Amino acid sequence: MTLPRHTLGIVGTGTMGCGLAQAAAQAGYTVVFQNRREASVEQAVKKIRQGLERLVAKEKLTKVECEETMERIRPVVPLEELKACERIVECLPEDLELKRELLQRIDAIAGDESIIATNTSSLSVTKLASYLRRPAHFVGLHFFNPVPLMRLVEVVRGMRTSDSTVAAVRGLAESMGKVPVEVKDSPGFVVNRVLFPMINEAAFALQQGVATPDSIDECMKLGCNHPLGPLALADLVGLDVVFAILDSLYREYGESRYAPCLEIKKRVEAGWLGRKSGRGFYNYEA
Repeated sequence: MTLPRHTLGIVGTGTMGCGLAQAAAQAGYTVVFQNRREASVEQAVKKIRQGLERLVAKEKLTKVECEETMERIRPVVPLEELKACERIVECLPEDLELKRELLQRIDAIAGDESIIATNTSSLSVTKLASYLRRPAHFVGLHFFNPVPLMRLVEVVRGMRTSDSTVAAVRGLAESMGKVPVEVKDSPGFVVNRVLFPMINEAAFALQQGVATPDSIDECMKLGCNHPLGPLALADLVGLDVVFAILDSLYREYGESRYAPCLEIKKRVEAGWLGRKSGRGFYNYEA
């Protein structure tokens, strides 16, 4: 198979940015990996290398393939380094103003034929597109964590997204071994609209003393054949992210099922964000 030749820009070096950079580089893309803090970029590249080296240890990747993948990732700090990228994916937290400011800066330097995508999991693609000079070239590309393993990509068409833009990002996803599924620009799209009320309800079951976190998760794993229980999944996603998505859905739909449970809210206030902080619904410090 002929490897893709164009350059992919990825803005944001958090969990999703790292996963996307690794998956794209493994698929043969040259990746311009940007964050405004040099230390954050360096830490993200180190994290990607560690992930690839684990694959080498499991004999799922050769040492040569690991090095070739790392060579395709070019960490940068100035946003202007994205100018030559044909595709740019923004991977910032779910904050409308934060994304608006960054996307407008990207839009100002991107080429006229380049496509800008947002990895938002709950915000309106149509609204984000309204801030840009070329809304037809803007689209939602919702990857899932961990990106190198999860095959689904929700392709979110804003009201002004062109057919050619959708076709281009579908091709991008497929070239990375993903399965693109086109969904409407509705808050939460499909997966998060269905998944996060389940996580919320699991937290309410815990709050009401129905069962322990272990028991709730075990019931869902054995009773529904889920590979991971909803509370353990929330810890993996990050409780701050879970809270932000539920709060966004609640504000958009105004329905009580999306109002974040206090069991989530209080943990976020305590800094118990899940695996990344060492404690969430479960304690990972040991």
